[in-house]
Amino acid sequence: MNHSTSVALAAASAVLLIIGTSGCADSKQQDTKEVAEELNALKFEDNGRENDAKFLVEAAELSREEISLGNLAQKRSKVRHVRNLGNEMVTEHTISLAALTVLATAKSVSLPTAQTDDSRDAFRKLSDIASSSFDKEYADMTVAEHTNAITVFEKAASESKDAEIKAWATAALPTMRRHLEHSLECQKMCEGK
Repeated sequence: MNHSTSVALAAASAVLLIIGTSGCADSKQQDTKEVAEELNALKFEDNGRENDAKFLVEAAELSREEISLGNLAQKRSKVRHVRNLGNEMVTEHTISLAALTVLATAKSVSLPTAQTDDSRDAFRKLSDIASSSFDKEYADMTVAEHTNAITVFEKAASESKDAEIKAWATAALPTMRRHLEHSLECQKMCEGK
């Protein structure tokens, strides 16, 4: 049996195992990020390719979270600058996620298919917060997420072993930096209320 056949069988076995055991023990579904990372670990024996896959998974998680929180900001915020920031996050992270999905497919990388547990927790936290604190909390979360994202994208842009992934990360950095700038401006405006 050749290497690619054994990898495909291992991946298929993992999927069947995950599906088969999803009803066991408790009804809580496995986090889609964990599923994607496990499938990618089975596919890529090379650490460089596995690190690239982890980056793409993390980038997808970020975009899905920003889309979800941005939609919430557009619905819950009473101030225009927060709604505008939410709209910007939804619009631009939707575009980013679409491009990322095409890249991941071309590289045979599995991405989370839905919001991750961490993203759902962030959404729940923001949903449950008092209206008077919502705008500031949303701006704070967006600043923190983009500060972290810039670090992750810079690392991928400099360390990725794949030229296309490196180029995508590099091309995304100016947008991430602009998002951080807009988030910081929004945060200052929320503090000045």
